[in-house]
Amino acid sequence: MLDIGFIRKHPKIVEEKAKQKGYEVKIKKLLELDDERRSILLRLEELRAKRNEWASKVKGGKPSEEQIERGKGLKLQIAELETKLEPVEAGYQLLLKAVPNMPLDSVPVGKSENDNKVVKTVGDKPKFDFTPQNHYEIAEAKNWIDKERAAKVAGARFAYLKGDLVRLQLAIMQFVIDRLTDENVLKKIIEDNKLKVSAKPFEPVLPPAIVNTTAYEATARLDAEDVTYKLADDEMWLNASAEHSLCNMFMNETIEGDQLPLRYVGYATSFRREAGTYGKDMEGIIRMHQFDKLEMEVFSDDQTGEEEHKLLVAIQEYLMQELGLSYHILQKCTADIGRPNAQGVDVEAWLPGQDKYRETHTADYMTDYQARRLKTKYRTKDGKSQLVHTNDATAFALGRILVAIIENYQTKDGNVRVPDVLKPYIGQRSEI
Repeated sequence: MLDIGFIRKHPKIVEEKAKQKGYEVKIKKLLELDDERRSILLRLEELRAKRNEWASKVKGGKPSEEQIERGKGLKLQIAELETKLEPVEAGYQLLLKAVPNMPLDSVPVGKSENDNKVVKTVGDKPKFDFTPQNHYEIAEAKNWIDKERAAKVAGARFAYLKGDLVRLQLAIMQFVIDRLTDENVLKKIIEDNKLKVSAKPFEPVLPPAIVNTTAYEATARLDAEDVTYKLADDEMWLNASAEHSLCNMFMNETIEGDQLPLRYVGYATSFRREAGTYGKDMEGIIRMHQFDKLEMEVFSDDQTGEEEHKLLVAIQEYLMQELGLSYHILQKCTADIGRPNAQGVDVEAWLPGQDKYRETHTADYMTDYQARRLKTKYRTKDGKSQLVHTNDATAFALGRILVAIIENYQTKDGNVRVPDVLKPYIGQRSEI
């Protein structure tokens, strides 16, 4: 949630910035409810103080009739105000949660993803002496992907991944874990990008695949049921990405400041409805209801939050360069970064089989917006509590990076060359 104090001071800015992100917010009504809420809470505090004072006076003795009536009157007034507060509080919370995070000044203003800005292109596109195939054509010929049998078991947009494609995915996972837990690797990335953050390694995590409604809603990431899968008989949801059960690890907790930053790399099988049809994407494994992801999550103080965001993007670039893949960096515009984000960056890999760049990574910086509702704080050196800043970013969406490797490393005879950095994890094989 956005700080209500900031909204009180800058109502017009909040309304304008929300509109830039595509959200119509009722700031005037929110502030009216805020005033009414504060007035009721102040009166409640006064009455509860009087009730406590009354209770201390009659403690240990028999109250007089006058004292009994006084106590009853206070109790009735408190009950009436609490009843009055309930709809005010509910309306206030509803409108406050609807207010998106404010985009950083560096975020370009735009009306759709078409206004995202390409800020960097890295690597040479591969050249072939044959017409490159789509990943699905190659994988189907190799019997690596079986969507027909998966459809019998689970329906459309599910697949059996098999054979060497599974081995390649496991190799990628181990490669990422090894790099992100290596302090020397992080030091080099930080030095190369002139960042002012520590080289503290990431801790691997296997998070829960299910998140309860309270914890999910607090992340500001829970989408409607037409996007996220809800369990029929419980207030529980299937995880749509590892960060959805990583960012709430410290919900209602205060972290000691000297522990920050806390960096995690989580692996999760994730689920999304992916409603609608997407043409050629239906043939392959670009848009699936079930997919595997390695996700980075960082908790930091307010001074280093934006630098941590830059570090995560730098890590994404490092991983792409290690795999020898051509990519470009998109600075996402206001309309495309999402409700909780202050800034968002996408990495898109070149896919020769599709003759276009496609998203493989995203990096989101939430400032303290997410932490305010999660009530995740850190303790400063002087003993004060402040909200943490949160970042999440894709290490690899494994299905999509498999697609990129298959299409970029395909051979004329239908095999796929193994990127050099992955060979130690797949028995030093040069091709699959």
